[in-house]
Amino acid sequence: MNCCNFIGMRKSLLIFLAALSACTFQTKHRGYVFPSDLDTVVAEIKTTNALTEKIGMPQVKTQYGDEIWIYYGADENYRGPLPHTFDNKTVLLAWVSGNRVTRTRVLRDGDLPNVRIADGETEIPAAIELNALQELFNNIGRFTPAGLGQ
Repeated sequence: MNCCNFIGMRKSLLIFLAALSACTFQTKHRGYVFPSDLDTVVAEIKTTNALTEKIGMPQVKTQYGDEIWIYYGADENYRGPLPHTFDNKTVLLAWVSGNRVTRTRVLRDGDLPNVRIADGETEIPAAIELNALQELFNNIGRFTPAGLGQ
């Protein structure tokens, strides 16, 4: 093996190791962290005070129809250059009437539909599109100097 081949192989190995080290494998929890015995905890909840004490305030409350408090939690997995995925998805639905919890339902991964997010952006009707220079001049005078407390 000559010297040039050894140096070339060594460089390739270093580049491969650097690329491999750039791949992160981590999981971040999003939303609520539910107790492991969620079904048991939820079965004991009869009032909204008990619900907020055990689980917390809901992320969403319905506006129309029955009042339903919605809680959501999931693990977001980052696997380097691969697209991130979600697992351990859990949704807690609590039907509320006044201060009483009339019904609850826990949905997990298998119960939830697989929703595919569309690529691109949703257009906003009558939105004003500004270029970078227009954005810069549009922001002049909007910010106060630090320490003036306005």
